[in-house]
Amino acid sequence: MLRSLRAGFAVLVVLAFSTSALARVTRVEVLSRTPLAADSSLGIPAYEKITARVYFAVNPANEHNRRIMDLNKAPRNAKGEVEFSADLYLLRPMSRSNEAMLLEIPNRGGKGMLSIVDGSKGDPASAADFGDGWLLKQGYTYAALGWQWDAPSGLRLYAPVAYDAGGKRITGLLRDDFTPFKAENEVPLGHIMGWRLGGTEYPVATPDDPRNVLTVRDTPHGQRTVIPRSEWSFAHTVDGKLTPSDRFLRLNTGFVPGKIYELVYVAQDPVVAGLGLAAVRDFASWVKHSPDAHSPDALAPVHSVYASGISQSGRFLRDLLYEGFNADENGKIALDGVLAHVAGGGRGDFNYRFAQPSRDAQPMASIDWPTDIFPFTDLPESNPAHPGDGKSGILDAAVREHVVPKIFFSHTSYEYWSRAASLIHTTADGKADVPISPNVRIYFFSGLQHFSVPFPPKMEDGDLLSQNLPSPLPIRWFWRAMIANMDRWVRDDRKPPASRYPKIADGTLVPVDQLTFPAIPGIKLPPDNAQGWEFDFGPGWRAGILSEQPPKVLYDYRALVPQVDADGNDLGGIALPEITVSLATYTGWNLRSPAIGAPTQRISFLGSFSPFPLKSGEPSKALDPRVPIAKRYESYTDYRVKFEQALGALVKERYILPEDAPQLLDRSKEEWDWITSPAHKQ
Repeated sequence: MLRSLRAGFAVLVVLAFSTSALARVTRVEVLSRTPLAADSSLGIPAYEKITARVYFAVNPANEHNRRIMDLNKAPRNAKGEVEFSADLYLLRPMSRSNEAMLLEIPNRGGKGMLSIVDGSKGDPASAADFGDGWLLKQGYTYAALGWQWDAPSGLRLYAPVAYDAGGKRITGLLRDDFTPFKAENEVPLGHIMGWRLGGTEYPVATPDDPRNVLTVRDTPHGQRTVIPRSEWSFAHTVDGKLTPSDRFLRLNTGFVPGKIYELVYVAQDPVVAGLGLAAVRDFASWVKHSPDAHSPDALAPVHSVYASGISQSGRFLRDLLYEGFNADENGKIALDGVLAHVAGGGRGDFNYRFAQPSRDAQPMASIDWPTDIFPFTDLPESNPAHPGDGKSGILDAAVREHVVPKIFFSHTSYEYWSRAASLIHTTADGKADVPISPNVRIYFFSGLQHFSVPFPPKMEDGDLLSQNLPSPLPIRWFWRAMIANMDRWVRDDRKPPASRYPKIADGTLVPVDQLTFPAIPGIKLPPDNAQGWEFDFGPGWRAGILSEQPPKVLYDYRALVPQVDADGNDLGGIALPEITVSLATYTGWNLRSPAIGAPTQRISFLGSFSPFPLKSGEPSKALDPRVPIAKRYESYTDYRVKFEQALGALVKERYILPEDAPQLLDRSKEEWDWITSPAHKQ
């Protein structure tokens, strides 16, 4: 084994240097190689775990790189190329490879696919950490590549800073907004998620600059109130001593929970963040097209690459397609398949000057970032905000260059309420359904929330403290089927299951004021849902420079929500048996707890879960309009028969894999016992 690993390392080094003429990976620095023994009981072959640093070089003059903001202002090597690097984590099968790579686009530096799909540990040390090993049993090579310069930890992109002529430093306005969930006096300048950094910060360049302005408001588009400069400072308390800091903001009277604070400040030294797009493109192209890519000891001998992205990284994949990064410098296709999950209608702050990729667009934070912006659909559409501009779509560049991958856009109920998901399949004014490309499938998973939580659910805490229990419906089984269906589509051209999502034409997609949600005690409807937006960030913003902060909001693209049935469950989607043979209501929204402020506003990421009454006449459910469980099902046996029938339909339609059906059926007993038990609080 040691001899084999040494030989593999030698070949790897040769491979890294010999392929630079054809792929923009110039070398790979292997940091560790760990053999992971096979597990015959689970059918998992032997794998090798590799951690590495991948080094790239791109030519600013190449037409496929010109969209990278400020690339022409980055330092160059002797060949006139811009160099950068990225962290790599890789699991490669030592035998029985299916010659396909699942390339995870990390979310804020973290890996999640192995845990979501297989129930494994994020960094398995042995076969015992692989969960049920479904992905690895198929023989996939799994990789995760850093693409985000501001990831606070984990897998990162290491990109250069841009400078004006003569090495002059570039400055500009930057914006930081946040909504506290508890009283605090000091916060970091980066993107705050759960009172921790979701993305590292640009420090303030000139603390006393009069352009540094702090405001507060109550609602996302409410009136801003300027906080006097004498009441706040750039400072941080260290060991009990208050000291100046270019990375922290301090408010003397303290930040109030539920208020939206927004700091506009002067920053300098913008990172060439768009190189993250080139990193994913060039790594995917390199593992497929380099001359020695299919030798037994190659880093990742694969023929096909399927990129998976969740939330932020799903939006990244939509942006990669829109920006034209699925063709490498030689015009070859990089990604054969794209699985962009819970991205809704969004893209993101990925390729602008002073880009902060961690910023998203939550109900009460990262508001009015260039996230949910036109275009939204895969096929070209007209922009009602600029009727004379002609049509455009997400796939225009890929179509022009003949590099359109197979694509799954999948989302949950949450994205219709808080990620403008409907705009990917309607006109931008929300008045009509639109067709989608033959290479695209749209899958709406009814009743799920942005991320899955275990059953039985419990209240989240911190900035996710909500009024109702979160939705506990699982995403794992859908993910496994999507990966299998994508592989068959790319490998054998076997068409995947049909798209399924709500539509205006059949009444399953409606404006929020037409929602017929039942009056369930204890559940309050949100006042609105997220829209797409037309912004003006100043005269250079279409070229990538956001000089006006905050931006002008010029137009709202009308996003719609799924209509519901008599129980309040969403119509028009792919429904687990928990929805079609239901014991509860599962929504795509939840409201903030009064304890964290702004209780009328939607909370980030969460849906709601509300079990039906057990039987008629329950005092606590006297006003509940939903039919009690005792009137729906004679017993668990009756319920199980109906559950199994609904599950069988999903398997037949290939939304669920046959081998996964028994696990969902087993879960039905756990759900029945908990929901029908008088011991739990409903």
